[in-house]
Parts: sequence; C-alpha cells; structure tokens
Amino acid sequence: MDIKDCRNEIDRIDEQLQRLFEQRMQMAAEISRLKSAKAISTVNAEREREILLRIDDRATPDLRLYSRVLFTTLFDLSRSYQNRLRHPAGAVSDVIAQARRREGLPDRGQIACQGVEGAYSQQACDKLFALPGITYFRSFAGVAQAVEQGLCQYGVLPIENSSHGTVNAVYDLVRDHRFFIVRSLKLHVRHHLLANPGAKMEDIREIISHEQAIGQCSRFLKEHPQIKVTATENTAVAAKQVSESGRTDLAAISSARCAELYGLAVIDDHVQNSDNNYTRFICISKELEIYPGANRISLMMSLPHRPGALYSIIAKFAALGLNLTKLESRPVPGSDFEFLFYFDLESSVDSPETLSVLNELAAVPSERFVFLGNYSEL
Repeated sequence: MDIKDCRNEIDRIDEQLQRLFEQRMQMAAEISRLKSAKAISTVNAEREREILLRIDDRATPDLRLYSRVLFTTLFDLSRSYQNRLRHPAGAVSDVIAQARRREGLPDRGQIACQGVEGAYSQQACDKLFALPGITYFRSFAGVAQAVEQGLCQYGVLPIENSSHGTVNAVYDLVRDHRFFIVRSLKLHVRHHLLANPGAKMEDIREIISHEQAIGQCSRFLKEHPQIKVTATENTAVAAKQVSESGRTDLAAISSARCAELYGLAVIDDHVQNSDNNYTRFICISKELEIYPGANRISLMMSLPHRPGALYSIIAKFAALGLNLTKLESRPVPGSDFEFLFYFDLESSVDSPETLSVLNELAAVPSERFVFLGNYSEL
C-alpha cells in the first residue's frame, strides 16, 4: 500500500468510527433520560472502571495507554452530553440574563483603589472612568471589602504583571470575597528611582517600594547589593514617604507622576528589568454586570482528586475552540493540598455553546464553581 491507499483506508475507518460514535451518544442520551427519571447521578465510576479493565485486557500491549485515553475521553464526552440534556438551562443562564447591560460601563462612580494619589491603581482607574471619585485604602483587602460591603460602586486591583507574574494576594481575595469582574485593563508601567532634590545615586542607602515593583526591578537592585531594600504597601506610598522623610539617603521605586506629585527628583529613569512591562488591572463590582462587547470570561473552580480532572475541563474548552489565556491555581487554606483553579477564556456568553458548558460545569454538585464575569479588556 502507498500513502494514498493508507489515507483512503483511514477515511473508511473514520466513517465507521463516526457512525459508532453517534450510536454510542444516542445510547448515552437514552441512559440520561432513564437516570433523570430515577434521579440517578450522571457519574458511575464503577461502570467506567469495568469498561477500562475490559478494554485494557483486549488492547494490543503497545496501544493500551492510547486505548485508555480514548475511552476516558469518550466517558467525559458522554457525561458532558448527558449533563447538557439534563440541564439545558441552568443557574448560570439565569444570573447572566439579569446581569446584561444595554449601555457601557458608567464613566463615573465611587471607586476603591489601594495606595495614595499617584498609585498605578489610580492611573488605571483614570483610564477606566472619565470622572471617578476615588477612595484610597491601605490594602488590596480593603478595596475588596469596600466593594463587597457596598461602600464603593467599583474597585480597581492589579492581578498580574508581564515580567513578575501573578499578584497572589489578589487571587486569594477572589477566593475569599464575593465580587465580580466587569472590565480589565493592561497598563504600561515604567518605574523610576526617585529621591529628594539634591540626592545622588552614591548617597542612597535604602530603597523602598511595593514588592511587585521590587521584583520588576530586580536586576537594578542586584547591581547595588550595598543598598537595603524595604517593601512598602504601594509605590506611591513609597514616594510620599521619601518626600516626607526629608532624607537624601532614601529613595523610592515609583512613577514619574509621583515625582511630580511629591516634589521628588528622578535619579534613574530606567530601573525596571524590561521596557515591555505591563500590569493587568481588573475592575470589580459587588454584583455581576455584563456590558456590550464582553469577550473574556473568568471562572473559579475546584476539581476532584482524580487523574485527568484538569485535562477534562481544558478539553471541554478546546472542543469549542475556546482560547485559554490564563490558568492559575491557589491552595485552599486548611485543606490537605486542595487547590482552586482560575481560568480566563476568550469567549462570550452570547455563544450558546459557551453558555451550555458553563451551565454544565455549574451543575456538578460536588465541586465549587464561580462565574467571575464576562467583560472586555482595554
């Protein structure tokens, strides 16, 4: 046989596989109907193990692993199809229907930000809102609590940086507080070394800044091992502290904007590791709000402790052609190595297929599922 003959044979086999697959799914649909009538769970782990053992015994030795993967995938597709038939609409659909807005994000409101005037969160806030009224809080937790308790309509939080990675404290807030994402923004960040007028680089004995900024400027700091580095709550707070101290041996890693605000001099305007330095901020609200043009979805889920659990979720997204742009895991405090997973997807709840998958994931009673929002990014 030449390669053309082999391909023709594969095409013939594929036609048989397609027919057999559809027959199998039709039987899965019938089983779903019978289980639904008797209120029986979709999952039957014992039955799946029996099938895998039988397949394993019959498989050619060098194809056993591949056979196992094939039938495990079939089980997942069957469960997904049965769940979709049993839950054609669900709680997620109802919540989303109530959250839709006809007009865009308001251009004004009371906004919670961490830090003081000049903070990067404030700069992000000014890009998100035309006329924001800003209330500052010392911590990220303060921002989350202000939104959760209704003290502020929206909040702005940094969630990841292109060169220094995830802001873990904010992901933990997503886990511990109830709020939703209504918009996100990528802000270009450029750090400067600021000091009181008259200070020179050779005078500096201590540099203060937020831990994320310190990480984003690690190369510069390693070049000056004699200088003490101290973490503060915010880059703008650091600049303000330097200004109020009057010291010429103290400097802050902060922004050019803060130099103007607090009367500081720029000692070095290129201290970050990369010029391609962006921080992604999220705008959060107490209630779910979905605005026109939303094209990114964020989810939080717990997964069962079994092989392939994460793969089965990713496979659902891949089957719909959804691009997974972010996958983050965070430990559950007090648990024995249990994790919550955070997913960012490029999609919209306007897609019936996407909405169906969300309803399916939310319908699993044993796992935690939180729909965090459908929004656009500036």
